[in-house]
Amino acid sequence: MSSAPELAGLEPSRIESAALADAGGRVLAWTRTNMPLLAGLRSAFERERPLEGRRIGMCLHVEAKTAVLVEVLRAGGAEVVLTGSPATTDDRVAALLAQDGDTRVYARKADTMDDHHGHVARVLASEPDLLLDNGADLIAATVAAEGARVTAATEETTSGRHRLLGELAGRIAFPVIVINDSPIKLLFENEHGIGPAVVDGFLRATNSLIAAKTFAVIGFGSCGRSLARTLRRLGASVVVVERDPVRALEAAFEGMRVTSVERAAELADVVITVTGRPGAVTTDVMSRLRDGAVLANVGHFSTEIDVPGLEQIAVRRDEVRDDVTAFVLPGGRTVYLLARGEMLNLAAASGHQIQIMDLGFALQAHSLRALAVDPTAFSHGYNPVPPEIDRVVAEEALATLSTVEREP
Repeated sequence: MSSAPELAGLEPSRIESAALADAGGRVLAWTRTNMPLLAGLRSAFERERPLEGRRIGMCLHVEAKTAVLVEVLRAGGAEVVLTGSPATTDDRVAALLAQDGDTRVYARKADTMDDHHGHVARVLASEPDLLLDNGADLIAATVAAEGARVTAATEETTSGRHRLLGELAGRIAFPVIVINDSPIKLLFENEHGIGPAVVDGFLRATNSLIAAKTFAVIGFGSCGRSLARTLRRLGASVVVVERDPVRALEAAFEGMRVTSVERAAELADVVITVTGRPGAVTTDVMSRLRDGAVLANVGHFSTEIDVPGLEQIAVRRDEVRDDVTAFVLPGGRTVYLLARGEMLNLAAASGHQIQIMDLGFALQAHSLRALAVDPTAFSHGYNPVPPEIDRVVAEEALATLSTVEREP
């Protein structure tokens, strides 16, 4: 087990650290109260100790809901070494978690992508035997390293799933359960959570009206569909870009305009990427944006928008609000980038709703327990969430809802 807690890069004074941790404690108390599934799992893990002696390397957004999941894993006997993603860390929660001698934290709100890669390396240097990943950064680094002792992992996102089935296919020597492909995550977190959460981020970043604006949603998977529908309900006109013909047809049948990314850039007041893949908006696309257009990303990686390319072609940049950067392009047009191109719902707001993440993180905890107990029950590389885990999480969630009638 680890000795002293670490909060890499934040480097506050002891007084500042204590103040941050105290504020983090207040945020965590409210969040914990609203996560009944994780509360039940914490009690079960305390009894069973299924993770006794295990070290879990985590790459997950460091905020209050993640902290409740960390408490569950710690209750199960695990030591946790945690990092997050650029711009999505809540420094209050990071400071609070760092007070736990069996939780090491490498994350801060101001992290750059270079900082992030350094933190990933530190997590792997701790020699974890289980991984909980978000975007497959830890898994990819483990594959590239020699002598890693990882026996199993979970992966949270669409972006990570693409990497597992693409660049990492056939190269992973341990099982990985992909939480993203659970029907519970697809139907509830993606369909019901992401749209309102992104709108929350947009409103906090811009303080701008949604109605009577044209939004281009790049990607019409479960997350893009949720965002597009939410924007429509709030009075926006929505243009959809989707390369899968079945999904594009679905958008068309819902009355949305379907077009190319180039044409969408010409039409839109706001362009939001939700693809899970890099390079969705290139500098060529940016050259077609109207004056005053807004760019934002919801996918896990900021590479969905070519931010370095935007910085290179701009003749001037100005920070006009906390999460709004103005780029003046040749010819005088101005394009506004929200939250550095990082995940808008987390970088500018509080991410998915607490109850939504209670479902997703219950899937995580159940899956990690199954992997720790018997990793040989799973094949190397990609694995879906076992149906029995989907069923038990759904049953536990139903039992918490006031809208569900139960027999006396």
